[in-house]
Amino acid sequence: MATSKVTYVGNLRTEAKHLRSGTQIITDAPVDNQGKGEAFSPTDLTSTALAACMVTIMGIRARDKGLAIEGVETSITKTMASNPRRISKIEVTLKMPAGNYSSADKKVLEAAATTCPVAMSLHPDIEQVVIFEW
Repeated sequence: MATSKVTYVGNLRTEAKHLRSGTQIITDAPVDNQGKGEAFSPTDLTSTALAACMVTIMGIRARDKGLAIEGVETSITKTMASNPRRISKIEVTLKMPAGNYSSADKKVLEAAATTCPVAMSLHPDIEQVVIFEW
């Protein structure tokens, strides 16, 4: 079964629908690539998916260890390259909520983030910079 459906609606905009839930998002081409930049671009979604994946897998590990990480906030910076146009670097800063994390807890959570499925699926030429603020 298909995961999603994407429809091009014109003016460099798409509508994407998650088929199981019905949730919809739109994308726009970024301003630096002839678009309006009024919504996430496809490469913004890629970068954002990395951070979402990181905190999701961290959430699984935290739940398994009895840790509360609700409130983790991420900041994502995407750097584009040209010739060919592509993502060259994604920087993710994870600001962890206050907690009494042992060094072992930190190690488990950091490993979960940096080995999440999206991180492992991105092309190795994309530099991934991950910063934890404990």
